[in-house]
Amino acid sequence: MDKKTARLRRAKKTRGKINELKMPRLCVHRTAQHIYAQLISATGSEVLASSSTVQADVKKEISNSGNKDAAAAVGKAIAEKAKAAGITAVAFDRSGFKYHGRIQQLAESARENGLEF
Repeated sequence: MDKKTARLRRAKKTRGKINELKMPRLCVHRTAQHIYAQLISATGSEVLASSSTVQADVKKEISNSGNKDAAAAVGKAIAEKAKAAGITAVAFDRSGFKYHGRIQQLAESARENGLEF
C-alpha cells in the first residue's frame, strides 16, 4: 500500500466517524505549495465557508504559501468566516494527514480565533 492510498483509507474512516456526530466539519487539504480549509455542513451537501492560501485576502498577509505561517493565516481566516456564519463548534477532518506541522498550526490558529473542536 502506497502513501496516498493509506492516507485516503484513514480519511475515509475518519469521515465515517465524523458523520455519526452530525455536526459541521472543518476539512483540511494540503499540497506542497498551498493549504486549503473548508467548512462543510453536517449533511455534507454544501460548503458553508472556505479559505486557502490561493485567495487574495490571505495571500497578501503571507510571503510563502507553503509554511506554518501560511497555515496559521488560513486557520484564522476560516475561524472568522465560521463565526460570521454562526458556527462555533466543528469536527476537525484532517483528510488522513498526520496532526503535525502545517495541519497542527492551522488547527491551533482556528482554536485561538474562536472555533471549538
